[in-house]
Amino acid sequence: MSEFDRAAEAIEAGELVVYPTETVYGLAADALDPAAVERVFEVKGRDRSKPISFAVPSVPSALRHVRATERERQFMGTFLPGPVTVLCRRRDSVPDELTAGRDRVGVRVPDHAVALRLCERAGTPITSTSANVSGRESARRPAELDPEIREAAAVVLDDGETDGGTESTVVDVSSETIHRRGAMADEIEVWLERH
Repeated sequence: MSEFDRAAEAIEAGELVVYPTETVYGLAADALDPAAVERVFEVKGRDRSKPISFAVPSVPSALRHVRATERERQFMGTFLPGPVTVLCRRRDSVPDELTAGRDRVGVRVPDHAVALRLCERAGTPITSTSANVSGRESARRPAELDPEIREAAAVVLDDGETDGGTESTVVDVSSETIHRRGAMADEIEVWLERH
């Protein structure tokens, strides 16, 4: 059985998987399974009031789980796949646990072959959050993973060092707000001014 098969099975079983993205290593679980999402919060020691985004293999697959406006769709068409997280209104399939009860959810389509393959194989949106204990450095290679994360993960997909190191930029197109400046923040600002 390939690592991808094992990773997809682990996600289906409600377990955690560490995977590379174009920015830092991420921690994947089934984003639509409240118990799996709860495990992500637990392992990271993350504040439950801080929402977690989800990753999918394409914009059309994202639209099955969010209600995006025409402008949000244009933005996604321009910047995804890429190191960008777009906040959109969630559909009923997205659990409160993921969004901390908010009506918007972060959508990510990673620009990384391994991450996209995992998204496709998982067959469900996966959590898109850095694979580290909250407050500690993000990991750019598996050797940098916190012991707590390594122990909790059923599978670690090792793809060497990631290119980025900067986390994704988080943007709410509807309110033209950049919640977290990361990769491509300047280009995003220009787009928001012009569209």
